[in-house]
Amino acid sequence: MPPFGWLLCLLAALVGSARALRYARREQVLDHPQERSNHAMPTPRGGGIAMVAVMAGVFAWLAHAHAGERLVLLAMLAGLVLVGAIGWLDDHRPVSARIRLAVHVLAAVLVAIATAVSGWPPWISLLALVSIPVLANIWNFMDGIDGIAATQAMAWGFALSLWTPVALAGGIGLALAMACLGFLPFNFPRARMFMGDVGSGALGFLVACSGLLLAREQGSHALGSLGVLAPFLVDSGLTLLRRIWRREPWWQAHSQHAYQRLARSRGRHGLVTAIYLVLAASGAVLGWMLRFQEATVTISFMLLWYIGMAALWGSAQFRTA
Repeated sequence: MPPFGWLLCLLAALVGSARALRYARREQVLDHPQERSNHAMPTPRGGGIAMVAVMAGVFAWLAHAHAGERLVLLAMLAGLVLVGAIGWLDDHRPVSARIRLAVHVLAAVLVAIATAVSGWPPWISLLALVSIPVLANIWNFMDGIDGIAATQAMAWGFALSLWTPVALAGGIGLALAMACLGFLPFNFPRARMFMGDVGSGALGFLVACSGLLLAREQGSHALGSLGVLAPFLVDSGLTLLRRIWRREPWWQAHSQHAYQRLARSRGRHGLVTAIYLVLAASGAVLGWMLRFQEATVTISFMLLWYIGMAALWGSAQFRTA
């Protein structure tokens, strides 16, 4: 990014979020409480459009400045616009899950094709096909209490900026962290506005794309980055498996994630969001310590870390049953 580009991202997200709040109030784009909701009052939604706009500008500038990766960056820009657009539509009127998923897959295909044409390793193209729709949907599932989705994406972004400060992944990570930080005053500690599907899907997409760039730059040394994602991956993954095991309609919205049950039992969103942020930051520290280790060492520590996260998930589910 250009000098002080991070500050521009922060200010643009702040201003954009404020304008999104005014728009949502004027147009009555509201999230009304439901049985599975963790809020009690109608709340404006769609504030994530500010983060989408900021990051779209970042990708456009980077595509201009980095000719060698221009095709991939433009494909990521196009994918971000697609994911953000279908989320924006869904925030205004319901869009079927199949259509949303189809758009997420299309975004993944665009990025995968661009990486293949640009000569990236084939395994990264395959990773793009899987990680983009998966993370876009995970961020959507996990965006259920004040601040949790934005703080997790922020932790990921800051981690990338520390691991690779002069590389593309680090620059995008810092921009993502600043965009999230600019949105957070409207969403935490008490939400005046929700990011909506436009924000949650886009954040998952951005985490996936920056992860692909990290994998391109660091190869197997990027495995340590999985430590940051553990709180979201474990909670979403194990909750999904449990619903499938119980033959519940796993594709439908629910409130059985550990973070949701903890928020209800504790009565405080901020505490749960802070716990998940500490866990993500701890995973970032672990990943930083492992960044120059052999792949077998990193994989071993990541397995132990995820087993620990699974144990915490089980404890949370048991205590809130």
